[in-house]
Amino acid sequence: MRIKKGDTVKVLSGNDKGKTGEVLEVIPKTEKIIVKGVNIRKKHVKPRKQGEEGGIISVEVAIHSSKVNVVCPKCNKATRIGFKENKDNKKVRVCKKCNTELK
Repeated sequence: MRIKKGDTVKVLSGNDKGKTGEVLEVIPKTEKIIVKGVNIRKKHVKPRKQGEEGGIISVEVAIHSSKVNVVCPKCNKATRIGFKENKDNKKVRVCKKCNTELK
């Protein structure tokens, strides 16, 4: 997958279209990601320990990685990711718009 934990991404489609957030978790097996503040659902929680409270909490749910694009830190635009070799012959992610290396 071209998206990694800690990347800032912009949502391209769905109910949260246009929102940006940080990737909290990547699930490569299903090609899904969890983004902070995006695709929030309500979850009913039962108290498990004595003194603990139950209730309804808001949880970020996974979305498919094809619905997001990485935001380039230099040009601040949602862009596709390319790959190049750097001076040390290592594979590096690159912004397709401004050709800048991504961390």
